Amino acid sequence: MRQSNRSTKWRRPRWTRFLAARLALVASERGSASLEFLTVGIILLVPLVYLVLAVAAIQGGALAVEGAARQAARVAVQASAEGAADAAVERAVRVTLADYGVDADAASVTIECSATDCLEPGSRIRVSVAARVSLPLVPDFLSLDAVGSVPLEASATQTVSRFARSGS
Repeated sequence: MRQSNRSTKWRRPRWTRFLAARLALVASERGSASLEFLTVGIILLVPLVYLVLAVAAIQGGALAVEGAARQAARVAVQASAEGAADAAVERAVRVTLADYGVDADAASVTIECSATDCLEPGSRIRVSVAARVSLPLVPDFLSLDAVGSVPLEASATQTVSRFARSGS
């Protein structure tokens, strides 16, 4: 019988040795992927949550100002006298802004009429409401009112019914 020159020991192929070394390296880094995920997740999640809160506050303020202007214009055209119209407009704006949590004391209201007598049938009354909405999580003690708030303005126009009381 002939003897072979080969050794009787079996050797692994080169790629399996590389794979085993790589698996040993990965095993030594166990748990670092979850730590990296948490770190990057928090870094990205915190600004995203703040953005959602800020957009929600601005949207709520926009709805408040628009609703206040619309309701004030409706109330103004239904008033019986100009003095009563001004009081009713002021009350409507305060109530509507308070419903949305917007500071009504800081809001400004402007009433414009298309005729000399605002309550003349067929005349148009335009009510504009302007307010500032504070951004969330901005501290009050830093005096950042101009930077930490967003100015919002809305206007609504209504026409006095032609069947409303006449000027006589």
